[in-house]
Amino acid sequence: MKTITKKVIEQHGLKLEEYSTIKKLLKREPNLLELGIFSAMWNEHCSYKSSRKHLKNLPTKGKQVIQGPGENAGVIDIGDEDAIIFKIESHNHPSYIEPYQGAATGVGGILRDVFTMGARPIALLNSIHFGSPDHFKTRSLLNGVVSGIGGYGNCIGIPTVAGETKFNSTYNENILVNAMAIGHAKKNKIFYSKAKGLNKSVVYVGSKTGRDGIHGASMASAEFDDDSEEKKPTVQVGDPFTEKLLMEACLELMKDNSIISIQDMGAAGLTSSSVEMASKGELGIELNLDKVPCREENMTPYEMMLSESQERMLIILEDGKEQHAKKIFNKWDLDFVIIGKTTDTNKLTLKYNNKIEGEIPLDALASKAPIYDRKWVKKKLTKSKIDLKKLKKIKIEDALIKILSSANHSNKNWITSQYDQMVMCDTAQKSGADAAIIRIHKKEKAIAVSVDSSSNYCKSHPLTGGKQIVCENWRNLISVGAKPIAITNCLNFGNPEDPKIMGEFVECLAGIKESCEFLNYPVVSGNVSFYNGTNKKNISPTPVIGGVGLISKLKRSMNHQLKKNDSVLLLIGKTFGHLEQSIFLEEIHSILEGQPPEINLINEKNNGESVLEIINKDLVNSVHDISSGGLIITLAEMSMGSNYGVRIDKPKKLTDLFKYFFGEDQGRYVLEIDRNNLKKVENILKNNNVFYENIGFTQKDYFEIQKELKIDIKELYKINNQWYNNY
Repeated sequence: MKTITKKVIEQHGLKLEEYSTIKKLLKREPNLLELGIFSAMWNEHCSYKSSRKHLKNLPTKGKQVIQGPGENAGVIDIGDEDAIIFKIESHNHPSYIEPYQGAATGVGGILRDVFTMGARPIALLNSIHFGSPDHFKTRSLLNGVVSGIGGYGNCIGIPTVAGETKFNSTYNENILVNAMAIGHAKKNKIFYSKAKGLNKSVVYVGSKTGRDGIHGASMASAEFDDDSEEKKPTVQVGDPFTEKLLMEACLELMKDNSIISIQDMGAAGLTSSSVEMASKGELGIELNLDKVPCREENMTPYEMMLSESQERMLIILEDGKEQHAKKIFNKWDLDFVIIGKTTDTNKLTLKYNNKIEGEIPLDALASKAPIYDRKWVKKKLTKSKIDLKKLKKIKIEDALIKILSSANHSNKNWITSQYDQMVMCDTAQKSGADAAIIRIHKKEKAIAVSVDSSSNYCKSHPLTGGKQIVCENWRNLISVGAKPIAITNCLNFGNPEDPKIMGEFVECLAGIKESCEFLNYPVVSGNVSFYNGTNKKNISPTPVIGGVGLISKLKRSMNHQLKKNDSVLLLIGKTFGHLEQSIFLEEIHSILEGQPPEINLINEKNNGESVLEIINKDLVNSVHDISSGGLIITLAEMSMGSNYGVRIDKPKKLTDLFKYFFGEDQGRYVLEIDRNNLKKVENILKNNNVFYENIGFTQKDYFEIQKELKIDIKELYKINNQWYNNY
């Protein structure tokens, strides 16, 4: 037996005090296999030991919530016995080390989280963040990640319908790759991971086990240094064709009552799946590792338990269903092996060569895993020293062109064209709109989905940033005519052992909580990704919000492209001209200072619900929410790709045109209204006490601000496409 030294403990990502706790729980020294299992289950990625205390504060219940956090994915009720199952997760560290496989297996893993609960996946989304475009690694990382996402999703036949791609130097040495999956199921056919019953067959299905991905979860729970190349063996290798077979086999078996519980072998592989199933059921589990299908010779129990080879599931079956299930998996040419049974011992028992190689009380791995109340400090507010009058003079037209031709605001067709967005034929609106829309198959209703993040707001004032990103996501769903139902979140942060970083996390979470409660927009699933940094340099806090809303009648769905000539343009919500932390100052003047715009949740909710009422009464032609870049970018996006431009009047009250057109005040929308509907719309807004302005009208061919600029919309579209074409 290998001696457990201080170095071995550190190599397993454990603290010496944690090792002391392990010895107390076991009442003895662990062997290397047991140490590896504790390492897998107690790491940050699996145990949430730094975040669990704070995650409990999030609102997770609602009238339409069937299952909140704690399962493979969240579940919501969308009526007619239909349920939507969804979740977002990170695959940041693997994607930086090996971008193609890291991104591909991130997609594969999140798909398994969804179909393991009985849902057929119907859509994929992603939020990907890269370093500065001129950083020497960015181009290859971008190419690899986009190829990996497209390659896996396209091959398995699930449409990638929406997402975001952002560039910022904070991600130079630690990119973010967050993948979201959405599935559709019937409410009475949802499957859970909780084990039940004694002496039930524990079945391994899917691909064979190899040595790829060993210590993958532990690697994802540590900061990078300069040895990322050495960590390549910890990155899993995916096979989308096998995943397709596994998905179809599982969904076929789920048609009857054979399955007691089912769990994806994701992070920490066979270890986490077996421990989670048994511990949730307050049972024991005994595994015979001689029976684990291996694709490499002489694999040890340690390697089998910690491998993160992809496309594998663990299933607990009802008595007498083994042969029936085996026929299904044989038909799909997948391994099906009974490798163990449930017991009444409340222990994880591992046998190999007729000998017990490891035995651990399950509560030691699950409920008694450490929970830390880490020190954190509140973000100190800094007053902006920006003097707008002293900034270099620039024309509004030049500022608009520079922003539209920048990396973060250019058309992302180069990326989205690599994703199959229409496979399955239910994508009613694909990427490029405020939210994507997916029809519920053979029905007139649909869901809207969107992902959003805003690291600069969260860095400058985490509490406001957390509030804002939930509101931004909520507005995106409203803008396409959907009633927002629930969110999933992927919380990407630096080292939680740093009180400043932990403070960013705590305050962002408080902001998320406040917005979710006020908007009745609960959190049903999610993921925390800490230790995103290299050589002690942490990323900016980047919580990503994935939202799902319901469109009861697809014919009432909406997009942001202008539809008619001589329509009235209404600006919903007050404009104060907030420029601190704005895209305008960052792109035009290289200034990123001050505080994000204020979030007024009362106005946010009232404005949004009023816009949704107008959409549902068929009184609007197009809608677009106002976010980064302000009013002028919103109007440009509405014009580009349509046959119509705008003619905007100069504001009468706010005299600083840059504040008016580039300010990023929240809770605002632009509505395109037929003139014969204007009175009805104004009555709704007045009755709901919503502030609005009539700012101009649509016109053919030109994007125009009175006496300031006039550009052909075809030229505007060309400008917006040039960055990616030249990169």
